[in-house]
Amino acid sequence: MHLDLRSPLIFVKTGEIPENLTENEDFLLCFELDSAQSRNIEPNRERLLGSLVFSGRKTGDSDDIQAEAVSLPAGNYLFTQRRDVNPAVLNSDGWLDMAIEQQKDGLWERYRLENRLYVRFLFEDGGFVTQLFRSLSAPKV
Repeated sequence: MHLDLRSPLIFVKTGEIPENLTENEDFLLCFELDSAQSRNIEPNRERLLGSLVFSGRKTGDSDDIQAEAVSLPAGNYLFTQRRDVNPAVLNSDGWLDMAIEQQKDGLWERYRLENRLYVRFLFEDGGFVTQLFRSLSAPKV
């Protein structure tokens, strides 16, 4: 689905990918995607995901305000999410296939996708949720 995020989601920079998630945490990962694979409707799974640009964490603690911030900027995104029963959702094996399907759907719908993928993990309504945000450079072609 197309999502117009009206204000940024702010996180404290961590510099690492956490191994697990607890109910009071919210994590954001930002990856640069391989430029050729990110435009391919049948991308190579092993080559799609590029380097980690940043990772961020939110706990609701007031101490977080003084740390370096990173964000999911306001803007237009291709968005998808799923609920997970397992808190070990942070492993890319769990969400990389989801990102590939999101890319296929976006290209099929003629969206112009950018080479940034944001992956958010949170606990909501009694379950763990994985959300994918893929930046859009322009409206549909």
